[in-house]
Amino acid sequence: MRVLIVDDEKNIRESLKKYLGLEGIDSAAAPSAEAALGLLETDPYDAAILDLRLGGMSGQDLLEAILEKGFPVPVIMISAHGQIEDAVKALKTGAKDYLVKPVDPAELVFRLRALVENRRRENVLETESRSAVFRRAGVNGMIGTSAAMRKLSSQIDKLSLSGVTVLITGESGTGKEIAAREIHRRGPNASEPFAAVNIGGIHESLMESELFGHEKGSFTGAAGRRQGLFELAGSGAIFLDEIGEMSMPLQVKLLRVLQERKIRRLGGITDIPVNARIISATNRNVEALVREGKFREDLYYRLNVFRISLPPLRERGEDIPLLAEFLLDKLCSRMGRAVPVLEKTALEKLRAYTFPGNVRELENILERALIFCENGVIAEKDIDIHEALTERTVSAPAAAETGAAAVKTAHPDLRGGHESLAEIEKRTIVAALERCGGNRTKAAAELGITRKTILNKLKIYGILSL
Repeated sequence: MRVLIVDDEKNIRESLKKYLGLEGIDSAAAPSAEAALGLLETDPYDAAILDLRLGGMSGQDLLEAILEKGFPVPVIMISAHGQIEDAVKALKTGAKDYLVKPVDPAELVFRLRALVENRRRENVLETESRSAVFRRAGVNGMIGTSAAMRKLSSQIDKLSLSGVTVLITGESGTGKEIAAREIHRRGPNASEPFAAVNIGGIHESLMESELFGHEKGSFTGAAGRRQGLFELAGSGAIFLDEIGEMSMPLQVKLLRVLQERKIRRLGGITDIPVNARIISATNRNVEALVREGKFREDLYYRLNVFRISLPPLRERGEDIPLLAEFLLDKLCSRMGRAVPVLEKTALEKLRAYTFPGNVRELENILERALIFCENGVIAEKDIDIHEALTERTVSAPAAAETGAAAVKTAHPDLRGGHESLAEIEKRTIVAALERCGGNRTKAAAELGITRKTILNKLKIYGILSL
């Protein structure tokens, strides 16, 4: 436990701090409300003890500031005999408890421990409540109550029991594998395996063995018999992601599996029956691939018995608050930390963004925000959308070209040659700093990024002298 003591009388601060220390409770002391706010900005506390009468800001003012800024710290007020009405007002405002001077240290320790324990119990109940909300509000990870998500859930309900082959389409980051898993989970064979493979993530020469298995000696390195995913899936489901990346020879073999419901291992001579449900997905225009002769038309019709199109995040903005809560809950559980409060302005910033990377991009932005947020609160400044966009475009040449074009459109003075996105970004930052007379805060505001991001970029480009 770590406690903040706020009292303008030095002897009271020191005596309380000493007694708490004897009880094994770590504490910090502040002589004023202003000093206390400074400490709360830099360090987390499990509880705060505030004297009602302070020089400058009062204890009541400090309590209101703590609540307004969203510091997740429960407060015990200390009042003199003649301040009972003020203490009651503090309780109505949001204080958790109060004690009358002179304070009995043993009673204070008892109240503190009870307060912190109750707080922890509330956090557990809040987490359980959030989990229940997420279960009711989403498709097992595809969280949302928008019309688009309700339609998706209804579709999954109808097709999951039928066992038909399903094709899932949608942009990158919309959750195609999650939808596939939910189709399997709601079906009659949910207890059977769910086998997933990314067609674009495995070399073509290995994909046939991955799907259909191989016999010993069928190729160099085949030291023994190996079952493929179709066999391992049993009567469950096999999920073929990025189906548009499949080579023509493999398309022919997959078509045979769909037609005959049999496979043959590499190097094998025996056909093996398969019962797994086939669910495939792609972010590409399969119809265009068929027209271009890059995807077999007969295979397309076999895969496209029932089609689900996942909506992009920009078309279901009303789901962002609940989705952000769900993702923060998941990320914090993984990190072993408390879930922070998402400030209203931070949420508004997220809702105003179009998310070309969809839910995956939202998760990346929130994960970055968790690294930089302070005092259990994610503020607007912690939502660094520009940086997330830059990192994504730098990692993909095609996207970088698009990004460069966008920056040149926004800044007509940045012309000439085939500049990299990094060069364009550097020039944009330098130009903004020049327009703002070297004021980094103003330049950051003009560019729609944080001052911290500008400093990081200046370090990267070796131009901190600006």
